[in-house]
Amino acid sequence: MPKEQGKGMQDMVYLEETKFMKRILTGDNTTGKLHLGHYVGSLENRVKLQDEYETFILLADLHAFAYPKYVDQPEVVSQSSREVLLDNLSVGLDPEKVTFFAESAIPELYELASILTMQVSLPRVLRNPTLKEEIKDKGLGDNYSLGFVYFPVLQAADILCVKADLVPVGEDQLPHIELTNEIVRRFNQVYKADALKEAKGMVGRVKRLVGTDGNAKMTKSLDNTIYLSDSAEEVQKKVMSMYTDPTRLKVTDPGHIEGNPVFIYLDAFVKEEDKNKIQEYKQRYERGTVGDVEVKRFLVEVLNEFLEPIRQKRREYETQPELVDKILKEGTEKVREEAKKTLEEVKKAMKINYFND
Repeated sequence: MPKEQGKGMQDMVYLEETKFMKRILTGDNTTGKLHLGHYVGSLENRVKLQDEYETFILLADLHAFAYPKYVDQPEVVSQSSREVLLDNLSVGLDPEKVTFFAESAIPELYELASILTMQVSLPRVLRNPTLKEEIKDKGLGDNYSLGFVYFPVLQAADILCVKADLVPVGEDQLPHIELTNEIVRRFNQVYKADALKEAKGMVGRVKRLVGTDGNAKMTKSLDNTIYLSDSAEEVQKKVMSMYTDPTRLKVTDPGHIEGNPVFIYLDAFVKEEDKNKIQEYKQRYERGTVGDVEVKRFLVEVLNEFLEPIRQKRREYETQPELVDKILKEGTEKVREEAKKTLEEVKKAMKINYFND
């Protein structure tokens, strides 16, 4: 065998052995369709890394019921599960490489989460800044369910059940991963085991995309989102009504770039070859020689060019509902087997696996 050919064979074997040595676990609450903030926060990294990591994508339908708004809206949560799955598929996640699963269909997750609650105090969970922010933003006061407080621990069980190494998330989810790792360290120390493993968070290139209204957070509840499934007309309508620079009263007034949602979106979604054009717009905007309307029209072009392939792929899957159901069913079955193994290791470490020795 020629030397170069032999080297190639060795490399191929090495790649096969190492390709799936590490795992990704991430996912989405099933409370509606996904938007551009989800894309830059997590989806983009999922697509980039699906060839390097064994990837698991969670449809967090149980988490959805933790929010008071959805407790009595099961049809919204159920329909959103399909919408979220379609969104993930439409951005380029390959079901041949990626495993999708429904949280509610894996009872071992609930059991693992219950065990994990014993490893963390209630005050520690309530100190979670993301949880505190959710309580404040939604005006919950003290009127939140036990399940709402519990969901960071359920999220820990989601991550740990497949022993994920990496968790691509939005910046606001990093405290959940920190809490997860605290639970892991405590469990392994108390039971002198390595049944659970810590995971690293990975934030997208845009930590948090602002809303179209200038709010620091893009969220469905504020109706300041551009969805991945929005039509070209919907995108145009939303962009043309976007918040810009409130201090700019006339086209000839010098404008501000920093904090201006239109330019934040352009920086996030424009193609590399058009970056010089953005720079030109920024300079003209600051000099007062270009109006908001012209810049917004350019943003409409940029976003629709970005979204059109996503819309097309979504339409392909929408015409194959049986395939979509199969993807979710088979993925859920696979993850349930993984969850069973992890739960058994956890119970063995705790010496409560009475009937499996």
